[in-house]
This record gives sequence, C-alpha cells and structure tokens, in this order.
Amino acid sequence: MNLSAAYETLGYFGRDPWWLVLLKAVFCFAFLVLTVLIAIVWERKVVAWMQLRIGPNRHGPWGLLQSLADGVKLALKEDLVVKGADKAVYILAPIVAAIPAFMAFAVIPFGPAGNEVSIFGTRTPLQLTDLPIALLYILATASVGIYGIVLAGWSSGSTYPLLGGIRSSAQMISYEIAMGLSFAAVFIYSGSMSTSEIVASQQPTWFAVLLPVSFIVYIVAMVGETNRAPFDLPEAEGELVGGFNTEYSSLKFAMFMLAEYVNMVTVSAVASTLFLGGWRAPWPISTFWEGANHGWWPMLWIVLKIQLLLFFFIWLRGTLPRLRYDQFMKLGWKVLIPVSLVWLVMVSAVRALRNEGYDFSKVLLYVGAPLAVVLLVALVADVVRRKPEEPQPAAAPPAAFDPMAGGYPVPPLPGQEMPPVPRRRRRTPQLQDALNGADHSEGS
Repeated sequence: MNLSAAYETLGYFGRDPWWLVLLKAVFCFAFLVLTVLIAIVWERKVVAWMQLRIGPNRHGPWGLLQSLADGVKLALKEDLVVKGADKAVYILAPIVAAIPAFMAFAVIPFGPAGNEVSIFGTRTPLQLTDLPIALLYILATASVGIYGIVLAGWSSGSTYPLLGGIRSSAQMISYEIAMGLSFAAVFIYSGSMSTSEIVASQQPTWFAVLLPVSFIVYIVAMVGETNRAPFDLPEAEGELVGGFNTEYSSLKFAMFMLAEYVNMVTVSAVASTLFLGGWRAPWPISTFWEGANHGWWPMLWIVLKIQLLLFFFIWLRGTLPRLRYDQFMKLGWKVLIPVSLVWLVMVSAVRALRNEGYDFSKVLLYVGAPLAVVLLVALVADVVRRKPEEPQPAAAPPAAFDPMAGGYPVPPLPGQEMPPVPRRRRRTPQLQDALNGADHSEGS
C-alpha cells in the first residue's frame, strides 16, 4: 500500500509544461537569493541586539538595504588572482561551492503533492520535482559543495587556505556520516525517501517528536556542514587568518559568502521537511482551521519554519565561542556517530515489532529492557574499573621562569609562574605633602 501511494504521489511530477518548469526553477533561485539578502541583514541586526550594539542603520530605512550595499561593494572591489595559484581551479572553486547549494532546493516541497494550485491556468504541485531517492540527491549535492572549499584552499597556493581546505574535508567526512544516519531513521519510519511522501507521513505527529534523537543529531550536523559558528573551523580567523577564502576578493569572495547562506537556507528547508512537518501548519492552527494545509497557505508555514531555523543559526553565532578542533572531531566521531548508530538500531527494532502487530507496551519491553540492561552493565563495569586514587607525592616547587631566556618574551607554560613585577615603594605621607607643597599651618 505504501508503494502504491508513493507511485501515485510521484505521478504528479514530470507533467508540467516546459515554461512552468522554468518558472518554478526561477522561483527557487529567486527565493534563495532573496532569503539570503534578508538573512544577512537579519543576522547583523540580531547579533547587534544580542551584543548591545546598534547594527546597520545607514543604507535604506532601518538599514534594510545593507545587503544590497554589501553586494555592490564586493562587485566594485579589485578582483585579484594570486600569482602562485592554479588559476583554472582557483576560478572554478567558488562556482563549485555555490551551484550545488541551489541544486539541492529542487526537491523541497512548498505544498501538497496534489494539483491543488493553478499557475496561469495550469494545475501543478508546489514543488519543482520529486524523486524516489530525493534525500540521497540532497546528500550528494551537499557533499559536492564542500569540494569547492577544499579546491579553493588547495588552489590558492598558500599555507593557511590549504589548512582551511583540509579542515573542511575532515569536517565533511565526520558530519556527513551523522547526517546520513539521522536520515536513515526517517527512511525507516516513513518508508520512503521522497520528500513529498515524508511530509505526508508526518500526520498527525511530526518526526521531531517521534524521532527526537535524529532531529538533534541533524541539527548539530547541519551546523557543522555549513561551517557556521561554533563549527566555523575552516575559516577560523585566529589560526588561519581567514581560512580557505583568504586569497579571494570581489565577486569570488561574494560567491563563497552566497554559498554559505544558501546552504543555511537549504539545510533549514531540509530540517523543516524531514522533522518539522514541512509545509503543514503547526499543531494549534491545524486543529481549528481545515484550509491551513491547502492552497497557497502551505508556503507560509514552511517559510516561517525556515526563518525560525535561520534565527537558530544566528543565535548560535551570537552566543557560543568557537570550538577547538579536537573538541569538534571528538563530538563528531565519539558522540554523534555512536549515538546515531544506537538510535538507528532502536528505531529499526521498534518499526519491525510494530509491523508484526505488537502493541506499544510490548515494544517498550522488548526494546527498552535490553537497553536498560546494557546501560546498567556499563555503569557497573565503570564502577568496578575505577581504582581508588593513590596519594600523589608532593610536587616539587616550580622552577623559576625567565620570560626572556630565549632572547624574546614568551608566555608561561601551565604550572609556571611569572616572577613578581618590581614596584616602586610607596611614598610616605610627609614626603607626599612636601612634593605637593601642602601647608597645613593655620590661616594658610
């Protein structure tokens, strides 16, 4: 029955005339560019509000044209090409970073798969296209976009961009695995990889409620995939000057900036589609308004969800400091991937038992009891392995630290202390009065 429903849903796609397909493609492109322009101003305004600053307020009313001014400024800057760069790859890298971000948006549904709306007299779904493996298409295009950053770092012929490109490749490998595992739980629960079918299966409960661990893992992985704070290691100014885009200027730099923000919009749209009900209205509205999920209204709900997730990106940037690289890798490999694997096994077991007709209490017993036993054994093993702390010998007094021993000043290492700073002795009150010329005699 699920296969027949999926084929029926996918049958709505591929029937549009060529001009309507072109119109939808232009709409997706314009929607992404316009959302990026709004997000840049919004980010600067929100971060300024969080940090008690004014923010942009010169270009246009309330500074709303700041994004347009930034674009004009970047376009008019001198376009430099590094002499030692591989020019072909150097020029191609920004394009490779930007185009896949636009491509992934082709399978995002803005409304029901049925032909509920009419565009210039033609009934059509509010989606450019859909595929039986739409989410694999999203993963593939997202992976290709990272290569633009890697190639930019390598082709610049400079040390720090190369380090940024290497960091980006390690970041992609680490967090793409966790993201794919969070997708797999959605595949199992919905029985489809089609985006329109996944949204249809989130009735009446969103997958963010049914699959909370997958939702949290995807949220963390999408921040890592887009190189946003606190995971912006490929462009860390403190260690890498500017990272992979250090040697870029003018429109090439603007392409990287555009790719970052378009990726933010795309991963936010994917999160809305997979876990937040997609184009469906939120719970209180859908209960008393039957038409909220029909016609053109679904576009409003998915746009609001995308903007909410964009605010989440901005909130992270304004509040969290950048992680160290070892912390970043540890989070990806030692936390997200093991948690995703265990959660995927649990979701698979629950779905298998539910398909066999077991009720919820038995499913909870068969899945929760083994998990509780494993956690209990792990806790007991940890307590048994823990040895009593042996008394530590008294530490030797730290050696005197000379900050100028190497001929130039160096900071102290952990455990070393700076020598006391010599200070001038405090003057006595009589000497201070004499220097100030004070006269305490009566009548002076």
